[in-house]
Amino acid sequence: MATSFWSSLKEEARRNYIAIFEQEWPTWLAGIFLALLALLIFLWKGPWGVAASYRNLGDWMLFAVGIGDERPHAVWRHPVVLTSGGLLVGAFVSALMSRQFKIHRAPPLEVVKAAVGGVLMGAGAVLAAGCNVGGFYTAAAMFDMSGVAMMLGLMIGAWIGLRYLLWEMEHLRQRGVEQHPPGERVLKLQPFLGGAVIVAVIASFYLYSALDLTDLGGMLFFGFLIGLVMHRSRFCFVRAFRCPFMTGDAEMVKVVAMSLIIYGMGTAAIKWLWYQEPSMGVNHNFWIGSLSGGVIFGVGMLFAGGCASSTLWRVGEGQTKMVLTMVTFALTNSLLAGWIERNELGGALGEGVFIPESLTWSITIPSFLIFFVFWAFVAIWNEKSETFVMF
Repeated sequence: MATSFWSSLKEEARRNYIAIFEQEWPTWLAGIFLALLALLIFLWKGPWGVAASYRNLGDWMLFAVGIGDERPHAVWRHPVVLTSGGLLVGAFVSALMSRQFKIHRAPPLEVVKAAVGGVLMGAGAVLAAGCNVGGFYTAAAMFDMSGVAMMLGLMIGAWIGLRYLLWEMEHLRQRGVEQHPPGERVLKLQPFLGGAVIVAVIASFYLYSALDLTDLGGMLFFGFLIGLVMHRSRFCFVRAFRCPFMTGDAEMVKVVAMSLIIYGMGTAAIKWLWYQEPSMGVNHNFWIGSLSGGVIFGVGMLFAGGCASSTLWRVGEGQTKMVLTMVTFALTNSLLAGWIERNELGGALGEGVFIPESLTWSITIPSFLIFFVFWAFVAIWNEKSETFVMF
């Protein structure tokens, strides 16, 4: 009887492990989790963003070679860096637990595109005062008009980037990605290493709490969960802007639209009840910066094959070219942002526009819902009609 009980318990644990770490999660579920985690971050510390972590990385790289007099913000006390670092670590753990971590070596042309894509995304994020997360996803959910402007820019940029990729496919030949899977012994050890990293993340949270920095420990933990969710579902914002033009597939548009509706309605409730300032998160560059930045960022993410967030989780699973994207993104972002700040040009790019201040909440909420439902329906129509499909 006892043997049967333990056997059934072991089998149930094995099935749950496979469901969590080996089977790919549906993107719609990931979209819900992502919106809820973004809302928790908003309540915990402030709006979720990613670009500031690249800026900090670039600042440190430049400071290390003697460029810049001011010492950058300490990594371990930077909330956005901790969230982004947690995202990378969460993806790393997910890859280990599923025995999917392997080194991916891209062919030379892909490496060049990864570098150029990082440069373009770094520049676009400066102009828009945010990346695909802070400048689009979070900005839109915060009811900042710049989120819509950057969304339009990302669409235009994705279209331009795809035009180049189409030309590349027709005129250039290149080798495929080289994968270097670990040996059988290392493969068996990966879940144990993943478990050790999970313990380290939990220990880090308690260490931050012991230092009376629980708010920072929470940011690390939330980022870890986001990385886990994104990697298990292969969640990538790029697909929402690339696939409607490339194949007509509307899945990711529907998921991002649904996720934004959840995130936006949660944000509205939080701001309405004054758990956070209504104007919090409304600090982006509408409209010149957000639109032009979105176009440049959109081209860059098509070249690199990943956006600001998916670059991090792809690094976590072993894609070496994305490390180069991280570096060029960070350096470009730091250099351009510093130049704009020194020359006081930020005002020329625009400022945040809080939509409810102009339209009132009673008009903003239904308009927000209609807009993103309409986006999803247009994508579904395009999937059937192939009106905007290039391939």
